Amino acid sequence: MPKGNRLKIRLEYLKNRARRFDAGSVLERAKEVSAQHDKPTPVIVADMLWSAVFRDTAFQDYVDWDYAILSRAERDTFMTHSISNHLAMEHDAPASRGIFQDKIEFNKVFDRFLKRRWLDVREASVDDVREFVQTAGTVMGKVPFSNSGHGVHRHIASEIDDWDAFRTQLLDEGQTLLEEYVVQHPVLAEICPGTANTTRVTTFFDGETTHILSMAQKFGRGEASDQQTFGGFYTMLDLQGKSRGRGYDSHNNVHERHPESGVSIPEYQLPLMETVHPFIDEVARVVPDVKYVGWDIVMSADGPVLIEGNWAVGVYENKPSVTGIRTGSRPRFQQIIGF
Repeated sequence: MPKGNRLKIRLEYLKNRARRFDAGSVLERAKEVSAQHDKPTPVIVADMLWSAVFRDTAFQDYVDWDYAILSRAERDTFMTHSISNHLAMEHDAPASRGIFQDKIEFNKVFDRFLKRRWLDVREASVDDVREFVQTAGTVMGKVPFSNSGHGVHRHIASEIDDWDAFRTQLLDEGQTLLEEYVVQHPVLAEICPGTANTTRVTTFFDGETTHILSMAQKFGRGEASDQQTFGGFYTMLDLQGKSRGRGYDSHNNVHERHPESGVSIPEYQLPLMETVHPFIDEVARVVPDVKYVGWDIVMSADGPVLIEGNWAVGVYENKPSVTGIRTGSRPRFQQIIGF
């Protein structure tokens, strides 16, 4: 992309952030950082603002990646949501983004990689819905246009008495997508059996090769989703699928072991890691003009199952105060994408 267009994207992004600026929220974040790292709040506020304007660092990134304790050189190794947004705007074709925004459209395009049945409630009769749910036993209801786990619900066939009312409820609440519940690998089921624990695999397809940029393992807490809005947390993985340390979230919760199962997070190894790249390579070629994607997969006993793809790639990064590692994944992104 020409430099002029890149500058236009960045200026538009900054303008939109300025419109949404919330001084109270910034101050609360600064107080949180100040208490955690024993630094004056005014200094933190000034640094957060400077980092946002001149270093492409969202306020929550500043908090989550422990920028207050990092040097300038160390900070420059971390991916941020602002940088990720610029990459998505540059490398993901606008005409194809809708495939990833609409979960039903996504399922149509990527059906063979889902490895589970699904149903569009809008096109299904009451009998169709009953047959689908009773056959599956447990299903996930999803709002097609949503993110961060919002609009995801778990439904169990044995708990439904009135199928006509159930279908009406789904439509009223916008849960027009039903999917069979994913049966995950025993290693993941041991950690948290009540939630499908997804692995985020961020990739870049350069037209010939699919590159894995980074990986993170998310863990649920028995709820319908493993997202942080449901109490979930994550740990970064290396490119061999090994955990890089304890788990954490954006609410200062740190987990040496899973709170319910007691399984060690630093000792976690993604099972069947050798199947990930071949699977993701096939997936990334389906819509080749959306080059930069965050894929969510669940590892089953037979290999990866595709959950969704995100063209507006959320960032998962190392947290230095938790892992002791003071560098992030940006150099790999720069090496492969070139920015």
